[in-house]
Amino acid sequence: VVLGLVALVGLWPGAGAGCAEEGRCCPGRDSTCVTTGWRLSRAFGTCFCDEACQATGDCCHDYAQACPAVPCIVGEWTQWSGCAEQCKPNFRMRTRVIQQEPRNSGDPCPPLEEKAGCLEYTTYQGQDCADEHVPAFITTSEYSRERKKRAVHPRWSSEIDDSRNYCVEFKTETLSPYCSVESRPYARWMQYLREGYTVCVTCQPPAMHTSRHRCSGDGGDADGDTVLQWQAVGNPLCHGTWKKVQQVEECSCPLVHSFIFT
Repeated sequence: VVLGLVALVGLWPGAGAGCAEEGRCCPGRDSTCVTTGWRLSRAFGTCFCDEACQATGDCCHDYAQACPAVPCIVGEWTQWSGCAEQCKPNFRMRTRVIQQEPRNSGDPCPPLEEKAGCLEYTTYQGQDCADEHVPAFITTSEYSRERKKRAVHPRWSSEIDDSRNYCVEFKTETLSPYCSVESRPYARWMQYLREGYTVCVTCQPPAMHTSRHRCSGDGGDADGDTVLQWQAVGNPLCHGTWKKVQQVEECSCPLVHSFIFT
């Protein structure tokens, strides 16, 4: 009878310590984060309370309740910085901070830094340098939203309307292989550049020359047979040629084929 009672106690799920009773929840793989109790597999013996136990299958029976997964939480993005350098294709950047570190195999933190190509047309001394840039430097049309949001460039104040904006349609002729393999988050838009496709490029301040009201590299009066050069801002290896189709007031291309002069 005594032996039978001992056996029953040994089979009772509450017998033996668990993570909660031991007060253990350890990061990574920790061989010292151990106790004796029931595993999730219903086997009784040594069980663990570390993060790695879920992969190795040796967690104590109450691991999920005693050590719940806590995901990483990050704050909002800061405003985009200005270009790192003036008068040459470069990068702008924004950051965010961790507000809560992940624990117990919670979702890891996403990237805390993001970069994007940019090009400023005024030196730190206020000198215009737009004429230095041929071929056409382009970036995703999504950047135009940030331009309007910031509206701090000396050549484009918030009081200036966009009535002078115009759109140029081009048919891509050639492009380097580095465009299609671009995988960095801020430069994935380059993957959608394809030979033979019609793309739309908007000219707007501050890329627009202050006196001519045109963007460098827009093709000007070029006819449909003139081969023009373009380059993606953010990856100088992504470049190619295109031919001007027409100039229109507003762009109507799909978003993935819509760009802006930078």
